[in-house]
Amino acid sequence: MKYSEIFYTLQGEGQLVGVPSVFLRTSTCNLRCSWCDTAYTSWYPEDKNISVFEAFNEITTFGVKHVVITGGEPFIQREELTTLCKMLSAKGHHITIETNATVFVPVQANLISMSPKLSNSTPLDDKRWKEIHDRERLKPEIMRLFLDKYECQAKFVISDTQDIQEVQELAEQIPIPKETIILMPQGIEESDINTRQKWLVEVCKKTGYRYSPRLHLNIWGNKRGT
Repeated sequence: MKYSEIFYTLQGEGQLVGVPSVFLRTSTCNLRCSWCDTAYTSWYPEDKNISVFEAFNEITTFGVKHVVITGGEPFIQREELTTLCKMLSAKGHHITIETNATVFVPVQANLISMSPKLSNSTPLDDKRWKEIHDRERLKPEIMRLFLDKYECQAKFVISDTQDIQEVQELAEQIPIPKETIILMPQGIEESDINTRQKWLVEVCKKTGYRYSPRLHLNIWGNKRGT
């Protein structure tokens, strides 16, 4: 399978923030977010190769229950993801899959962390990818499949106050249960995150949505393997 890295850290985002977890970061993505903080998996994918068995062996050497499979977009690699999840589940691991929720594959997983892309993600400076990204970034029917079949969280990257209306409209359209909606400030620099979190916390208090920090950035900064 195509991957970028395997590392042991704390989950930095979402409802399991702070939980020690082994991350498998797969490579390649079907979208191109303007603010993507792992461009080495999307805009410029490294596409290193590892077999499913090698990935399983490396993940399990850490002796950690929680495993997070992220990307890129993990569900692109259908057969490999299905096999790996089956092996990890049989070993008793808790599996979180982080996805943009545009591709559905039935796999064994404990938590699907959907990150639907709002209009703030569109790469305006790249005409080809702007068209592809805008066309593909939201798949309501795929989100409904995940919500019907798995425990889910819906994690939204928020850049500006106008993004909140998009979240509310999408939540009503799908629908997405309020208690599963998580808002997270866009940014990789501490100053940007701090500025946005001040007003985003107030939005969460008003709407009842959950706030998520970006713990790994707070601790280590924008550094790979964290």
